[in-house]
Amino acid sequence: RAASRLGGLQTRLDRPGRNALATREHGGAQFQQRQQQPPPQRRLSVLRPSVAMDSPRQLDQIPFQSEAKAKAKDVVKYEGDQAWLNNFDLEAFRKDIRALGKRLEDQQGPADVKHLNKIIGWSNIMGILGLSTLWLTPNPLTVSALSLWIYSRWAMIAHHTMHGGYQKEDESGRFRPGTFAVGTLNRRMTDWFDWMLPEAWNLEHNKLHHYNLGEETDPDLVERNMQDVRENNWPKIFKYAYVGAIVAVWKWVYYAPNTFKELKVDEMRRQGKEIPKDATKPYIMLKALINARPDLVDAKEFFMKVVGPYFLTRFVLMPLPFALLGPAAFIHAILNMAIADVITNIHAFVTIVPNHSGKDLYRFTTPAAPNSGEYYLRSVLSGANFDLGNDKIDFMHGWLNYQVEHHLWPNLSMLSYQKAQKETEEICKKHGVPYIKENVFERTRKTIDVMIGKESMRVFPAEWSMRQEENKGKEWNTLEKS
Repeated sequence: RAASRLGGLQTRLDRPGRNALATREHGGAQFQQRQQQPPPQRRLSVLRPSVAMDSPRQLDQIPFQSEAKAKAKDVVKYEGDQAWLNNFDLEAFRKDIRALGKRLEDQQGPADVKHLNKIIGWSNIMGILGLSTLWLTPNPLTVSALSLWIYSRWAMIAHHTMHGGYQKEDESGRFRPGTFAVGTLNRRMTDWFDWMLPEAWNLEHNKLHHYNLGEETDPDLVERNMQDVRENNWPKIFKYAYVGAIVAVWKWVYYAPNTFKELKVDEMRRQGKEIPKDATKPYIMLKALINARPDLVDAKEFFMKVVGPYFLTRFVLMPLPFALLGPAAFIHAILNMAIADVITNIHAFVTIVPNHSGKDLYRFTTPAAPNSGEYYLRSVLSGANFDLGNDKIDFMHGWLNYQVEHHLWPNLSMLSYQKAQKETEEICKKHGVPYIKENVFERTRKTIDVMIGKESMRVFPAEWSMRQEENKGKEWNTLEKS
């Protein structure tokens, strides 16, 4: 086990292009490594990608770690709401969490696929209702149905399928990470059609975000991504207006270009090319329009491959048949699609971004090996659940209201998260680990406070992390020597 954890952590900190680089096709059968390591345990282990830095990967060269490394040798007593760390048994917590995940995974079966098909049915009803009334004057029924159709295809169906939540249970072979929505434009349009390229989102979210949660290398770290706004001296009303504009268009202004950028950076890394030092900075639509970073992303490829097909299909080809009913019907169809897109952006933002942002959630300055005790701990400390309890509530939250459980076991089904929630909360209570469950609108308020610089996230004590590894006498010392 120690060798497996060390291998995951070494891969995370290694230089791009070195033979230690290991890659895995998430959820697939193929596993390729250029370094001898024990194989991952079933679907519970995914190796981190390497992170681009321009200097050797030694602990002292990672921000804050030199000081924390010195403190790690001292006895530190934590006080206040961190006092639970003093007597926290990381290994016992890891065993409890892993045992629950194993039991849930073993219990999955036909009922999980049946539940998935139920959610797909609800999504299809929304799509049929919205498309059949697309020609009408923009109205709440049409735009709400279209919005829920688009939202549910991503947040529920694609999200959990591409994490591997149904790969063992699905006999049809459709709902599997290596085939769902990827490979061809036809599969993308049939399975999950959105502003983002599925292959790019799969890398950015399933790997980079999940296995770098709350770290500087997490592409979805809100506090870091909004640094310019946070440090700006604008009046607060301008900051709120700016955030409001982002919320309404964030999928195509930020998420589509940035996920594609991460895909291209990963391709460069695999080819052994030098990665620019600022490659972690967000790549937004404006940069694509002016082709500001040709060293990272070819703007023509981005428009032709990523956003172009979606824009042409949803805002031209789909409304076009209604032109037979007259110019007004055609314009109404375009307007309904545009308004639905804005609503979907808002809905997705409110249920996705607040999951990992707020003054009561942590960010981290040290790495954690996948499926280690600290990896599980971070999944709880840097995640927040929303109101939950039944399919109707969960459908409106996109099953993102089980964010803690999802990060603990990304490869489980939506039904399994419902089963896991109470037991997960009880395990956290047993070990004294803070477990946050709060209304989605309150979480959104806390997220916006971080975005505008009114509040900041908590920073987890790095010396505590290092002391855990030093007590085992393995990861940190070995990595420092290498």
